[in-house]
Amino acid sequence: MEQNLETKLEFKQKLLNFYNNNKIKIYFFLAMLVVGSLLAIYLIHDNEKKKNLIAEKYVQAGLYLTSNKEDKATQIYEEIIQSKNQFYSVLALNTILENNLIKNKNQILNYFNILEKNISDKELNDLITLKKALYLIKNSNNQEGLMLLKNLIKKNSNLKFIAQEIVKN
Repeated sequence: MEQNLETKLEFKQKLLNFYNNNKIKIYFFLAMLVVGSLLAIYLIHDNEKKKNLIAEKYVQAGLYLTSNKEDKATQIYEEIIQSKNQFYSVLALNTILENNLIKNKNQILNYFNILEKNISDKELNDLITLKKALYLIKNSNNQEGLMLLKNLIKKNSNLKFIAQEIVKN
């Protein structure tokens, strides 16, 4: 019993000595932990705020499009693509293509390139490549479009079957 009491006192003394010898390091570590946590919370909040803003812009562009204000809608869709948001930038380009809002082929191909560079999800990137290939084939650039489809087939994409069907026809 007495020995147990001595080990408790000895442990307490060691802990106090450690604290006294490393006060500055301990306070610095705790301060960095608090600052790091606050920074992480801020970045998460800021990221969510940006996502919500882009979502609102997408809805606003849709409203402009239905109101036959295609110039304003196109401008907002272009901003969304430039924002490099993985979800809404793909939707914006799809809307531009479906409604033929931009006639300049080079500009459309530039938007495809922006998306291909900034989309990290493999399946989504393959989908963008497929859309780009279809766009190229539709706009009289069959060779390049077929080459993209063949690349999808070679890399064994989930869209391999679709690409094979398009290449056959």
